[in-house]
Amino acid sequence: MTNEVTDTTSHGIDELCRQATQLARTAPTPLRSVRVQAGELLVALEWPDTPAGAPVVVAAPAAAAAAAGDPGEAPPADGTFTISAPLVGTFYRAPGPGAPPFVEVGQDVAAGQQVAIVEAMKLMNPVEADRPGRVLEVRVADGTPVEYGEVLFVLAPPPEADAP
Repeated sequence: MTNEVTDTTSHGIDELCRQATQLARTAPTPLRSVRVQAGELLVALEWPDTPAGAPVVVAAPAAAAAAAGDPGEAPPADGTFTISAPLVGTFYRAPGPGAPPFVEVGQDVAAGQQVAIVEAMKLMNPVEADRPGRVLEVRVADGTPVEYGEVLFVLAPPPEADAP
């Protein structure tokens, strides 16, 4: 039985690494970091933020449409920013069924605070805010499939950032 678990874990991490490598090869920009963890089978890929308005090109047409948004849409002049899906998977607003959501519209979040989960291959991947802000909009319904780069949340800078 122990060998079965070890073989399954080894196969699982091999499969995750294979898929991560494939994703990295088709990514629109170079990776900023890669993290592989054997316990609990975690592979994390991170891209640097792309400049506002920069074109994003990905291999899958559906992913390109989701990542690029409306072609006529200009970058926001009001200072708002977004949190996007870090990978393809299923979006969850709460840590479990019946639990309250990680964040609600109007709530302030801190940099590094978990705001959602994207499940991929039975792994729960945290989605975190990369900077502080106030949640203005949740763009994806709970339990909805998402594509890499798809906008999940729209945030405004925190109120203290607006002060002179």
